[in-house]
Amino acid sequence: MHAAGEFEEAEAGARALAAAPRVRGGDPWLVPWLAMSSACAAAIAHGRGAQVLPELEAMIAAAAHMDGGLHLRGKLLELRSDRVLVLVQQDRCAEAEAEALDILRAITRLAYLTEVWQTELEALTYLAGAVNGQHRYEEAEAIARGNLPRADEPTAAVLQRVLVDSLNGQGRYEEALAEVRRLAPVGRAGSGAADLATATALYGLGRRSEAEAAARSALAACEQFLHPAHPRIQDARTLLTRITAEDPDSD
Repeated sequence: MHAAGEFEEAEAGARALAAAPRVRGGDPWLVPWLAMSSACAAAIAHGRGAQVLPELEAMIAAAAHMDGGLHLRGKLLELRSDRVLVLVQQDRCAEAEAEALDILRAITRLAYLTEVWQTELEALTYLAGAVNGQHRYEEAEAIARGNLPRADEPTAAVLQRVLVDSLNGQGRYEEALAEVRRLAPVGRAGSGAADLATATALYGLGRRSEAEAAARSALAACEQFLHPAHPRIQDARTLLTRITAEDPDSD
């Protein structure tokens, strides 16, 4: 359900599993913990990261007292990566960067024991977002370009969006538009992202009427498919306000 973009259903199902009575035997905390991890991931993809951040942090703290072997250690890194994403969305980018770097250090200690390449790519992707959020656009561009060749399709789509944002941040608007055209089709979690990046680039080029149309398209897609709390909705509204606040005769 999560992969299909059915975030509300995925979250509800995971929470129901977490609350279900446990059979005897095994660690009584592990299954509920894993289920709640899935619930939080679905909520974050939907746009409710700020709301579930306290749950996320409580689960990270609880994992220190659980014995789940390598599987739990890998899932904990995934959960911490989800927290990095939420911190980026909240503009707490210095904290996000520090956490992502710590995750990457932990991954090096696990890499020879179990497969962690996907978690590593996610951490690198969110690290690039955190660096972008601190206006270190060239660093973000380098991380994105360096890891795109080995990323699978869902992660590559996010890395491409980070790359476009870094180019827009550097004022390289024509290059950003060219990269947007290369973006692969995205699922519900990416709703409005391409139009928002396009609007930013067009606005930077002074093509205000086209930028306004792209920003309105981004906002419509976000409002249709994402939770009202999703930060991309506010980003689209902010950009649209900037565009429409200008003198119409300034083009």
